[in-house]
Amino acid sequence: MRESLLSVGSRRLVVLLVLLCLSLLPVTATSQEVPGAQTLIPSPPQLNASSWLLMDADTGEVLVEHDADESLPPASLTKLMTAYLVEHELNRGNLGLDDQVSVSENAWRTGGSRMFIQEGSTVPLQELLHGIIIASGNDASVAVAEHVAGSEAAFAELMNQQAERLGMENTHFVNSTGLPDPDHYASAHDLATLSRHIINDYPEHYAIYAEREFTYNDIAQSNRNSLLWRDSSYDGLKTGHTEAAGYCLVASAKRDGMRLISVVMGTDSEDARAQETQKLMSYGFRFFETLTLYDEGEELDAPRIWGGESDQLSVGVDQRIRMTIPRGSDDSLSASLSMPESIEAPVAQGDRIGTLEITLADETLKEVPLVALEDVDEGSLFKRLMDMVKRFIAGFFD
Repeated sequence: MRESLLSVGSRRLVVLLVLLCLSLLPVTATSQEVPGAQTLIPSPPQLNASSWLLMDADTGEVLVEHDADESLPPASLTKLMTAYLVEHELNRGNLGLDDQVSVSENAWRTGGSRMFIQEGSTVPLQELLHGIIIASGNDASVAVAEHVAGSEAAFAELMNQQAERLGMENTHFVNSTGLPDPDHYASAHDLATLSRHIINDYPEHYAIYAEREFTYNDIAQSNRNSLLWRDSSYDGLKTGHTEAAGYCLVASAKRDGMRLISVVMGTDSEDARAQETQKLMSYGFRFFETLTLYDEGEELDAPRIWGGESDQLSVGVDQRIRMTIPRGSDDSLSASLSMPESIEAPVAQGDRIGTLEITLADETLKEVPLVALEDVDEGSLFKRLMDMVKRFIAGFFD
């Protein structure tokens, strides 16, 4: 009789433990959807140009392109890299805006568009940066190249190193100005990539690209980007022209929180490059939108973790997730979380836990690592033993 009572008591204890464990098992969300309404998108405009591209500056998504990876003469669009290198060195503390730059005879004699600096003079770097961006000064570009690297040829090596670092695969520089050379070329895609870095990497200098006029030595010169006068949403970036390159324009505009970058190469005139750019921009802003899906550090799930000091692990993304999608199609946007069935402690903040997959109408747009948003240390011996029992029981009932 005593043995029978003990047996009944043991069975009751097992049942209680099972019920307790089942109550602790987590429920994991695996998908998320955002309501919205779909819209139809027409074919992109065809431009009277050799090459063009439209890119979302936030996401890097290419919305429209035509021969965008073809290497072409970039003319003064080259100066985007010249200016970017200066901004890069300023950010590293190797240069200062008040640095006095000596003007060599070589810089003074450089032909083409000019800032009108004088041989033997010294000019503050800040003035030269404005002269490069606004007045498209070849003389200013050579003076800066010599100041930074000792010679223009050495500066071109730095330009190519930066181009490689930024993933500009169809670009090669031999000078700081864009004066014609058969070995000097760039693609629309590469120039858009560079422009995106100019905007996002060093925003403290970007305002220069929107300035309409620059005066040096009482000589006033207007920015050749006519869109700065036509539409207040435009705030950059650079024009270019040679006989070989035609009329080129890299532009950026921001409307309702969305920033686009356009590159148009090889048009027939100043008016044509502006008009073709406006076609691209109008299409992009009308038919696409940029959405912030998740903020950096946002928790997306809290799955069960075994053998840890706590029973749940905060999981999310360590970067802000922005997506470019057809305007009004967010009802077809969804996100799914993929994680292992079992997660064991210890886990350190930043450890990859799984994958966030973002899809639009069953097409995968982006895959992002899911990471631990916190540390979970290994639990005590008793805690680990209890978790072993809970896992065994949970597995028994699966």
